[in-house]
Amino acid sequence: KLQSDALREAISTIVAQSKEKQRKFTETIELQIGLKNYDPQKDKRFSGSVKLPHIPRPKMKICMLGDAQHVEEAEKIGLDYMDVEALKKLNKNKKLVKKLAKKYHAFLASESVIKQIPRLLGPGLNKAGKCCIRASESLESKVNETKAMVKFQLKKVLCMGVAVG
Repeated sequence: KLQSDALREAISTIVAQSKEKQRKFTETIELQIGLKNYDPQKDKRFSGSVKLPHIPRPKMKICMLGDAQHVEEAEKIGLDYMDVEALKKLNKNKKLVKKLAKKYHAFLASESVIKQIPRLLGPGLNKAGKCCIRASESLESKVNETKAMVKFQLKKVLCMGVAVG
């Protein structure tokens, strides 16, 4: 078990040292978690996401897949967007869908469009692990919330790493 005080102390030490010795690139703080007494063959593998109090990746690229109202709102805040017509042009073309999935880190979708996405794009976004997040309330708050989320996933290795700052 890890005490929260020890974790906070370690993080403050890391931040203090990074200010002393300046680097020519943006440094990332990554949290590595090793699991003991857990057998991935027997026990279930899991994944999830945690909302951090700050945004670890401010340059994260998000695309809005939406109806006219959400597209207009996305345009106002300078967010990339695609409407239903643009999605139909992709026509389940695997290469184009893969290219779209690589271009963005996450996708937001309006309620009306979210049900049509599998039919319009096929399984490409799901395979890339970037399936849509519902954008019901204000778009700007949803974008900031998405940027503050970090995903973690336990596969065969008993160690998880997540960039937290």
